[in-house]
Amino acid sequence: MLTVVASSVLLFPLLRALPAATRAQWNRRLARAALRSIGIRVDIGAPDLRVPGGTLVVAGHVSWLDVLVLAAVAPGRFVARADLVTWPLLGAVARRVRVIPIERDRLRRLPDTVAAVRDRLSAGETVIAFPEGTTWCGRAFGRFRPALFQAAIDAQRPVLPLAVAYVDATGSGSTLPAFVGADTIGASMGRIIRSRGLRATVTPGELQGPGSDRRELANRCERQVRRGSHAVTDRLLARLDGPAHVRAA
Repeated sequence: MLTVVASSVLLFPLLRALPAATRAQWNRRLARAALRSIGIRVDIGAPDLRVPGGTLVVAGHVSWLDVLVLAAVAPGRFVARADLVTWPLLGAVARRVRVIPIERDRLRRLPDTVAAVRDRLSAGETVIAFPEGTTWCGRAFGRFRPALFQAAIDAQRPVLPLAVAYVDATGSGSTLPAFVGADTIGASMGRIIRSRGLRATVTPGELQGPGSDRRELANRCERQVRRGSHAVTDRLLARLDGPAHVRAA
């Protein structure tokens, strides 16, 4: 993984000179290479997933790993915690891709973050955000906070909800990637690197029009993400039930 991340950091300045579509393809490839280097495969609920330019992509938040997973599916500029740039490995990447920082404990700066997201959306860029505001274990969820949805309304750009879940080698839902509580980034990375057969599943919801009410838009997107999470569970149960039915027959 160290080699892949180092190579990515060196390539990012060169990628900025490429056309947007080509740059997105390379960003996707680099993210998938980083995931493969730690033994993680990504399954997409819609293989023909296309994200229109200028879309706000929102997802539930389980782990720092979500950033790589979403970059492998829908490359864009992330809204990320301001101290991410100080993290090992990921910090170097965050500085290169110029994340939009958000300081959730300094609410006076939130309007500046919303304005930055609005400007990027208006310029046709994909912006990716985690509206829960913090990570959850993957079995419990937080409410989608409405503030960042104002950027999509102001820019009159659509929002794409994505549900991200993790499953282990047996096909059961896994909380191993969860980055919560007193967990450290080093311990979390070590735990994930030592795992075997971990897969990330991404289930897209329906593209949402911005409307005019950020709370209503946040609620719509949250329902789509939760529905996607339930769809992952249903697929896993069907996969596990299938062989049992065959054996019974």
